[in-house]
Order: sequence, then C-alpha cells, then structure tokens
Amino acid sequence: MTNLTHDEMNLLCIYQKNTRIGTMDAITVMRQYLEQDETELADMSDSLLSKLEQMSDEEYDELEKFPDFNY
Repeated sequence: MTNLTHDEMNLLCIYQKNTRIGTMDAITVMRQYLEQDETELADMSDSLLSKLEQMSDEEYDELEKFPDFNY
C-alpha cells in the first residue's frame, strides 16, 4: 500500500469523494485555482495524485479518511 504523508492525508480528507477517481478529479479541479506562488500545495497535490493513481480502488477504500489535526 502506498504511504501518504501527514499533509497528503489531510489534503485527501479535504477533497475526498466517494471514489478514488472522484477524489482525483476534485484535487485536479482545485489545482486549477492555485496561484503561481502556491508551489508547495501544487507539489503536494501532484504527489498525492501520483499516489492515488498507483493505488487500487480497494486500497483507497481501506484508507482511514479522517483528518488528524492533533500533531
């Protein structure tokens, strides 16, 4: 299973949909609204999209998609 970073997991929690493909679509749409100086968020979303592409639907369904804001 692909390991997501803490920040990637939080981003996934914000944009999650019922399916892996739906979540990927939501992140792709969000990226269209990023400003040029939001490079860190662009890089993180690129990394997350790459990991989601490599993941199966079953692996996506097994993820605990609840944000962990206690760090």
